Amino acid sequence: MPGILLFFDISGGELMIILLVAFLVFGPSKIPEIARKIGKGMNEIRRASDEIKREISKEARKIETETEGDGSPVSDLKKTTTDIKNELDGITRPLNDPPARKGETSGPDHSANNLGG
Repeated sequence: MPGILLFFDISGGELMIILLVAFLVFGPSKIPEIARKIGKGMNEIRRASDEIKREISKEARKIETETEGDGSPVSDLKKTTTDIKNELDGITRPLNDPPARKGETSGPDHSANNLGG
């Protein structure tokens, strides 16, 4: 309740004046009925906002599963990107390997085996 009062920036004295005016205008018999109607209205607003949140979450999950499943544009794009990367790695690998020196084979580097000598 203090959070609500801070939201409207109403002090205790102002709240008492508002309640006094409501008591004088509506009378003691109508105030409980008005409070019930306000409570029902707030509850209905809360239910509606929860329903909207559920719908948004449901649609977000649906879109997520559609875009990440097999045959989806996103998965096809990821596969194509991976294929292109693998092809480029295969093409550029010989360019990145150091050139073979005299007396060495052009295979993998075996210098780790000759650490002692």
